[in-house]
Amino acid sequence: MSDNKSINPICWVPTVYFAMGLPFVALSMVSVLMFSDMGVSNAQIAFWTSLIMLPWTLKSLWSPFLEMFKTKKYFVVATQMVTGVAFGLVALSLPLPDFFCYAIAFMGVIAFSGATHDIAGDGVYLTELNATMQAKYIGWQGAFYNLAKILTNGGLVYLAGSLKDSIGIVHAWMVIMGICAAIMVVLSLYHVRMLPSGGAASGDVRTVKDAMHMLWEVIRTFFQKKYIVWYICFIILYRFAEGYVMKIVPLFLKAGIDQGGLGLPVQEIGIIYGTFGAAAFVLGSILAGYYISAFGLRKTLFSLCCVFNIPFVVYLLLAIYQPSNVWVIGSAIVFEYFGYGFGFVGLTLFMMQQVAPGKHQMAHYAFASGIMNLGVMIPGMMSGYLSDWLGYRNFFIWVLVATIPAFLVTWFVPFTYNNDKKETTDRINA
Repeated sequence: MSDNKSINPICWVPTVYFAMGLPFVALSMVSVLMFSDMGVSNAQIAFWTSLIMLPWTLKSLWSPFLEMFKTKKYFVVATQMVTGVAFGLVALSLPLPDFFCYAIAFMGVIAFSGATHDIAGDGVYLTELNATMQAKYIGWQGAFYNLAKILTNGGLVYLAGSLKDSIGIVHAWMVIMGICAAIMVVLSLYHVRMLPSGGAASGDVRTVKDAMHMLWEVIRTFFQKKYIVWYICFIILYRFAEGYVMKIVPLFLKAGIDQGGLGLPVQEIGIIYGTFGAAAFVLGSILAGYYISAFGLRKTLFSLCCVFNIPFVVYLLLAIYQPSNVWVIGSAIVFEYFGYGFGFVGLTLFMMQQVAPGKHQMAHYAFASGIMNLGVMIPGMMSGYLSDWLGYRNFFIWVLVATIPAFLVTWFVPFTYNNDKKETTDRINA
């Protein structure tokens, strides 16, 4: 624990994890609708908004270097300020003739800053709180990360849709990016006072050579793990179909009926996709925790994979029938998001229990998470070109075909560790 013991974790845990969620959701989901409103093609949107997420995949590669300088608090505060300023620059770039190039460049800065923020924020949490306190506040982590998702992909998208008619598309999205900028700057200033230090620079990492040695040790021991080839295939393929869906669904919901879409206004997408969908995700995650704790991960993993991937069929049905009833559309999306939340827990717990254990548990979990993000990013980059080529209906048929490798690898993936019911329960409750 640091010297600043008087600060109750409730004063900083929720705000730090809210600050983690906002830039990630704004770049991966909200920007898709923004660029679509501004006339950018689906192929460009899907490719570039997927590519700029690369820092979240590679963040473990520079994490050792953060141990060389300052405190973890320093990096949390600094990256929040950088992210806020970069959001402001995105807003200012939107009226320019070549706005897309500038906006993507500034979003790349946000992505690198946000990924670095995640490393430092997790470091503060793990350093300042003992195991009991970590378990106590883990729920606050998830709740406020998802609150950022609801606010950003729900509330701000709804606000953008409401403002478009009165101030125009460009100025509406400038306001949204400006709000994101203001939130991040305010959080940075708040954490100057309210965030504990997270410990000084590590004595084990004093030079670039030390950092490179630590990084090499983490990578070497990761790839020496038993069944690691199986595990990498599992991590990548479990969410492979989701990688195609993630960027295209908002565009499909927004596209006109004559284009094969559903013709929803942005306000309704914000409410359904960003608010009720996110709430369904949280509910699914909670229920999955109880399900796994009752039966164990080994017995439930394949069923979790099924619940995660099978609901993608709703998008094919929506593309075939193109319903106009918002309740029908909303129910389909809520159903898919519930399955997403329910099944995603299986992948997360597998990485914790089967991939991460060992000498460098935290680093190996971060490394596995990076591989997982890469498995979503690559199909996401291709999804726009495929949807333009195939059309929405055939594209969603392809998505269902892309789920087959997930079922196969989940059925055959071996377990290194036999976690009994009690251990599994303890991990979930923690």
